[in-house]
Amino acid sequence: MEKDEMRRRLLGVTAMAARYCAVVERSADFEPREFAAEMLQLLPRLYIEFNDIVPAGKKKSLGRDFSDDHDHECCCGHDHDHDCCCGHDHDHDCGSGDDCDCDCDHHHGHDCGCGHHHSEEELDPYGTVSLDDSDGFGDDDDENPYYGNYLDEDYYESVRRHIEQLLGPADVFLETFEEDMKYSDTPIAASIAECLADIFLPLYNFISIVKDTEGDELEGAYRECHNNFTAYWSQTLCNVLRALNHYFYSPD
Repeated sequence: MEKDEMRRRLLGVTAMAARYCAVVERSADFEPREFAAEMLQLLPRLYIEFNDIVPAGKKKSLGRDFSDDHDHECCCGHDHDHDCCCGHDHDHDCGSGDDCDCDCDHHHGHDCGCGHHHSEEELDPYGTVSLDDSDGFGDDDDENPYYGNYLDEDYYESVRRHIEQLLGPADVFLETFEEDMKYSDTPIAASIAECLADIFLPLYNFISIVKDTEGDELEGAYRECHNNFTAYWSQTLCNVLRALNHYFYSPD
């Protein structure tokens, strides 16, 4: 991925995070089911984007890396451990470095090591990318700057309370993925409002850093938010998504 393309992708994530924060901040302006519908639209997209865009030195969460694997079936429908319709054996270096347009009508524009070029989209149709040094994302060993917390406790509590009041009794759900579950034989009561506020915190910090630095710290801000994503709020997102889905589609 080129640096400009990577930056465009990060700006898209920033816009999505800003949308989430705006909806959470204005929860009182929504009807309960309307608010749940907005969350069900935004949360899966946030999960996919933060899972796909991985800073340098971080292991991909999902998405298979085909760079050294020639025994997969790419989107053209051919198994690359045998001769495909272009006449080249993809299980070894056929010695040709030229781009070829085979009968499957795909242009293989990315070098996967077999001598032919396959685009990232063809090798990984889900778009998972690792932002390595060539992408301009920087080494993971570089000293990471410290970013302060932009969200004070009173505002966090205000956001949480408004969502809780909006959902009423539906705010409470039973959760098995809680740290206290190891000491309990029964599910633990959790709060949709608290979960959404816990996701709001890192995303609010992320977009605030980008705004205050006029985009100069976009990559560093994303790295910090992604670290928090893998540390805790990815699990929080999955937990609350199940509860919101149950609430939205429940006949009651």
